[in-house]
Amino acid sequence: MSTFRRTAKVLLATTAVALTIPFAASFAQRAGGAAPQVDIVATTPQPPPPDMPALTPQEILNRQSRGAAARGSQPAPNYNISRRSDFDKQLPNPYVPNQTWYTMPKGRFLGGISGIMVDNDGRSIWVAERCGGTGNCWASPDVDPIIKFGPDGKVVTTFGKGLISYPHGLWIDADNNVWVTDTVSNVMATAGGATPPKPAIAAGAQVLKFSPTGRLLLRLGTPGIYGNDEAHLSQPSDVVTDRQGNIYVADSHDSPPTNSRIVKYDRTGKFLKAWDSCHPSYARQIDCSHSIEIDTQGRIFVANRANNQIDIFDQEGKRLAVWPHFGKPTGLYIDRNDILYVADSQTSLASGFVKGTHIGSARTGIVTAFIPDPLGNAAPWSGPGTLSPEGVTADRDGNIYTASVRPQGITRWSITTNTRPWPAPAGRGGRGGGDGE
Repeated sequence: MSTFRRTAKVLLATTAVALTIPFAASFAQRAGGAAPQVDIVATTPQPPPPDMPALTPQEILNRQSRGAAARGSQPAPNYNISRRSDFDKQLPNPYVPNQTWYTMPKGRFLGGISGIMVDNDGRSIWVAERCGGTGNCWASPDVDPIIKFGPDGKVVTTFGKGLISYPHGLWIDADNNVWVTDTVSNVMATAGGATPPKPAIAAGAQVLKFSPTGRLLLRLGTPGIYGNDEAHLSQPSDVVTDRQGNIYVADSHDSPPTNSRIVKYDRTGKFLKAWDSCHPSYARQIDCSHSIEIDTQGRIFVANRANNQIDIFDQEGKRLAVWPHFGKPTGLYIDRNDILYVADSQTSLASGFVKGTHIGSARTGIVTAFIPDPLGNAAPWSGPGTLSPEGVTADRDGNIYTASVRPQGITRWSITTNTRPWPAPAGRGGRGGGDGE
């Protein structure tokens, strides 16, 4: 190496150290000279919270705020501090994405999607999308929001136009019937929103059951009318059915007026009971049941998005466990082998995770893999936030499908055999691969 190059390297190294010292000193001063105490997110299932008196309506209202209002006296998130656990950081990602596996008809683009599920054939994929946009379907009454893609990615069938205001949750039952939650009313306004123009057909605040060919078979709720009694729903987000045909509706979303409850009906749609999805101890009393699933034991898994956890209930509403280690759950899917897939589209510094999809066991609660969202978490320097992935499902071959609201689209994730998972398991090298950069 020439004298010039050696001298240059020394100068660069010296400069780097000189620049680092004042930055480190400044950081230490800001941090008070001591490492901050960080509340790391739990990495194992937790017992349910103890019973306690119900909150007053005003107390519930006080805990329905978002952003700075929700934090109250708590400080804003610190980008120098992470609550993410070492366990979560080391979860492997053996998957690679494919965003061109499907083909839409010419001139037709997918809208935002939170509802996605595999067909009973194990390979076709159903979605409920927002009529080509990210909001509601009011302006596109001639667009079918329900789409079935075949295994080759081509559209097989579409239906639902003119019947759905805001498609959100999707469920395929044992008979391959298609259930859709229609969340937002096209008659009544939500908090902060304008009153919609008078519609030709009232929609929203309802759950619809279709045959596989699109014939309407059942309706739960009163179209367009919010409420919290036996005949009404208020922004229902998702729906599942059990082996007996009983129906469970996650009657909850993220803005008033909404109900934070699970509603149970029999197979004919007769109201049986309802229970609160927000426990009185929870910091936020809204959006406690954004998605709902059922495992092979018949337990009800609920995505408590507002409080960064999964709540597990029996079929009568008894809370059995709390799982705070699958991210900030937005969408849930459990396959026939009780593999649990959890989509996280809204996580932030405060929740202690990275946006993406956690995979694990619905039986044990052990997390085994994590697919980080390529867009990453929103930050002050990254511009507008995104909502991906919001929904998730998996086919019989082990491919995972995530659906997004912003940006719109469906990504298929397949296990790769060409590269090692990242992060690589500790102590495991690979032939032809080193540990350098």
